[in-house]
Amino acid sequence: MSYLPQDVRDGLEAARIARLKTRSRMRVRAGGHEFVVLRHWETGFALAAEDAASLPGRVDLYDGARHLCQALILASTEDRSERAFEFKYATPVADTAPPADFARDRDAPVALLPPA
Repeated sequence: MSYLPQDVRDGLEAARIARLKTRSRMRVRAGGHEFVVLRHWETGFALAAEDAASLPGRVDLYDGARHLCQALILASTEDRSERAFEFKYATPVADTAPPADFARDRDAPVALLPPA
């Protein structure tokens, strides 16, 4: 039970959301727009409710400039001024090329020179 007036509680909640937005490095990109992730956990994330009104199903998740994963998301809950999303699936992004799926000859050329 809170003894604070409703406008004071709303102001405190707005200040909490503003602090989370400035401290977070996590971002979600979808449809040419970028949104700040307020909270992130293994199976999902939370955005500010006003940002998440029209978020499509497929998104890219970034930690600063590092691309973490591509995910299909489902809206799960809305609590206070946050909307939580759960991953239906999340595919991690690899920094390196996949390994070759065939045996290489030991004396195979490393590169080809163009014909002169």
